Amino acid sequence: MTVTARVAWVDGALFVGESGSGHTVTMDGAPDIGGRNLAARPMEMVLIGMGGCTAIDILSMLKKQRQDVRDVIVELAAERADDHPKVFTQVKVIYRVRGRKLNRALVERAVSLSDEKYCSATAMIRKSAEITHDVVLEEVA
Repeated sequence: MTVTARVAWVDGALFVGESGSGHTVTMDGAPDIGGRNLAARPMEMVLIGMGGCTAIDILSMLKKQRQDVRDVIVELAAERADDHPKVFTQVKVIYRVRGRKLNRALVERAVSLSDEKYCSATAMIRKSAEITHDVVLEEVA
């Protein structure tokens, strides 16, 4: 399967990326390289991509298991290498899953499967970074 994207320069360090499916995102560099803080940095986009990838996995698995999920929030914090290329060296992921009578074992299993098997973005980032995670369940009335 081929995945495509196109990134075009707008101005300064501002770029517009277009996915092969026709969706656009903007990215901007830091002010010290000519950016104006108008959009997320490219490495932030990589981290957001990982969060989106794993969140989709988790929600899909929990729905198949008939868990009453009301919300899934994935919070990520990454440390980067000091030297170029400044790859991620550590990523901490917190999964906040809200719902009614959620089965912790099923949620933790979904997180493990996403982390170890299904999430392509996690697999790529794991090549340079140690990835750890926590699961927080929140009961909804």
